[in-house]
Amino acid sequence: MLRTLTIRDFVIVDAIELEFSHGFSVFTGETGAGKSILIDALQLALGGRGDASMVREGSAKADITAEFALTTTAASWLVANEFSIEEGVALVRRVIDNAGRSKAWINGISATAAQLRELGDMLVDIHGQHAHQSLLKLDSQRDLLDNQIAVRDPSASEDVLATGTAYKTWRALVRQREEFESDARNVLIERERLEWQVGELDKLAPKAGEWTEITNEHSRLSHAASLLEGAQEALQAISEADHPILSQLSSLNLKLGKLVDVDAELQPVLDCMEPARIQLQEAVYALNSYIDKVELDPGRLNEVDARMEALHSAARKYRTTPEELHEEHAALAVKLRQLADASDLDGLRKQEDKAKAAYMAVAGRLSKRRATAAAELGKGVTAAMQELSMTGGSFAVALNEGEPGAYGLEQVEFLVAGHTGVAPRPLAKVASGGELARISLAIAVITAHATTTPTLIFDEVDTGIGGGVAEVVGRLLKKLGQQRQVLCVTHLPQVASQANQHFQVTKGTTGEGRTVSRIDVLDTRARVEEVARMLGGIEITETTRKHARELLAS
Repeated sequence: MLRTLTIRDFVIVDAIELEFSHGFSVFTGETGAGKSILIDALQLALGGRGDASMVREGSAKADITAEFALTTTAASWLVANEFSIEEGVALVRRVIDNAGRSKAWINGISATAAQLRELGDMLVDIHGQHAHQSLLKLDSQRDLLDNQIAVRDPSASEDVLATGTAYKTWRALVRQREEFESDARNVLIERERLEWQVGELDKLAPKAGEWTEITNEHSRLSHAASLLEGAQEALQAISEADHPILSQLSSLNLKLGKLVDVDAELQPVLDCMEPARIQLQEAVYALNSYIDKVELDPGRLNEVDARMEALHSAARKYRTTPEELHEEHAALAVKLRQLADASDLDGLRKQEDKAKAAYMAVAGRLSKRRATAAAELGKGVTAAMQELSMTGGSFAVALNEGEPGAYGLEQVEFLVAGHTGVAPRPLAKVASGGELARISLAIAVITAHATTTPTLIFDEVDTGIGGGVAEVVGRLLKKLGQQRQVLCVTHLPQVASQANQHFQVTKGTTGEGRTVSRIDVLDTRARVEEVARMLGGIEITETTRKHARELLAS
């Protein structure tokens, strides 16, 4: 659940620190006071899109911090993504400066906006004030049903993704086969060209790193005489001349060793010369070994010359470098294999049939899941409609057979009947504004029961509702608050009176003439005044206060 929310220099908020409790909490206030700023700030903290316009005028940056009690799922996510877990909380912070630059942290560790959104999806579910309008779109109806499936069985979301992937694979093969059928001659010509090129390079057989090795060998063979002469000359001077350097150095070391016994200050000189003698001895061994290996081989030199010319010539022909010739060979071979597969019409058709069968299998599995979820959602929303003064009304989810697509084998459509004996019709055609708002709220409540998200936020979802229905809405949200933490921005006194915790949003002006918004937790007396304001408008009479007390008492 959401424990605390701190907002600084955000839109018209100067500084606000809020503490939240379990149960059902409401935010009320005059129109334009900034009730929805709370939702906007929380969405920003959870990875929503932000820009410089969100920074309060005259401030350097907007800073929002939210603290959540961790669920098991969220804790596992933090561990998997290498974020620390401290005292069972997730501390999320988002900062946006007045240039639009954004920074984010989770438990003090730098995070991306995408990571904030992933974590936020596990902690908060926000039902926006325009949610009922999106319900009129078929794509939104399908997404809502699929989300319900995923809540009951997380593996179902994999079926949704797998259906889209399988469809793309299948359609790609269909296009490939169609293109081949319409352009078979060009494919054959290209295949013959590639076969010739790959055959030529197969004979040459260039290898990775071969060019470097062969150029080094060519350099060694072409300079073998001078290399041998130089090595022998160095060996002669060091160890085989009449007065070799190694013998002279050994003699000097022997003399200095005797003199050190006389004067110890010569010891550092001896310490420097003895390693030199050892290194020269090692050089003698190395030179002898080198001379044994170096040999004059004109035949091998001719072979290396010919190989270098062949590689260089082929590289020039294929417009690459000798070093990258083996990569070009491999790339051409891959193209040839792909084209050979593509030019096999029967093979292509078999691949296409196999891809279609794979798509139909996963799409069929998704259809079965949707059928079960559709029946459950229809039953639940129909029951909620009765409570919302739509007695006799019914709700159903139709799965209309359609052309196979990335979304599956059927189109999802919400159907509603406003009265008994009326056949259900598409939601977009029969629901008035008030009915649509009530149905939307019923769906939100039913789907919220199924979710494991600990915090649910309703942003003016009760728009278009009034009278006795509003009181029922308040009771539904309070009942939901017994299972989840529920936050609701509302303008209805019947809803506000049901809350366990009541926040009032007000707007005022500072001494510098700036407009600021503030949020206060109301005690019992203040709640009476606020509910009375919501009931009676600007002038609050004793009658409206009495009505407010009655609402709160009930």
